[in-house]
Amino acid sequence: MRRRSVEAPPPGAFTAAERRLIARLRTPAAVQRWLNALPYNTEPPPGGATLRSFRGVVREGCAHCMEAALAAAVILEQHGYPPLVISFESIDELDHVIFVYRRNGRWGSVGRSRDPGLHGRRPVFATPRALALSYVDPYVDFTGRITGYAVVDMRVLGRYDWRLADGNVWKAERMLLECPHRAIRSSDRRIDALRRRYVAFRRQFPDRKPLFYRDRDRWSELPRIFATRIRTDAE
Repeated sequence: MRRRSVEAPPPGAFTAAERRLIARLRTPAAVQRWLNALPYNTEPPPGGATLRSFRGVVREGCAHCMEAALAAAVILEQHGYPPLVISFESIDELDHVIFVYRRNGRWGSVGRSRDPGLHGRRPVFATPRALALSYVDPYVDFTGRITGYAVVDMRVLGRYDWRLADGNVWKAERMLLECPHRAIRSSDRRIDALRRRYVAFRRQFPDRKPLFYRDRDRWSELPRIFATRIRTDAE
């Protein structure tokens, strides 16, 4: 975990609408529910790729994984949580970012994804590594496999405005890509079995994502599109 730098912005730095939202979303669970209700930012053409700050997410009303992590960090920083994220590396270079927090000595997370297993986790994990390991199985799809993770305090960016910039904040992404990641090693045999199961499920149900993973009771609340399918997916 890297040393912090600049403190949280004062309330006056936010617009009235942003302050109302922050006042309403006082807990990680509340932030997760808010993010769940936002459309996922698929970054379609002609606009191209984006990396919006909290202000941009509120303005546009949608978020992809890193935009969601940054938005969660800004909101919960106002309620006393350090702006910490976990950056995951994958063999297919489709990385993932989540906001992470500690409560009563246990670690949890807030996240947004197109895959149900890559959303948040309840604060039940003893260490950030244990939390990171809970993402290994649901990360496996046609090409994905976690190879490493890093816990990063976003305040290392100093005066760079990743919180409230009107435009894209690509420097934040570059910082995460360049920071050292700790290796996560997993069994080839296990990953191959998980991938075969994933492929078989998607062939049978091309419009759905699987929910057959262990320890799902440790997951945070899912977006409605996934939660309504829990009872129908094969265990």
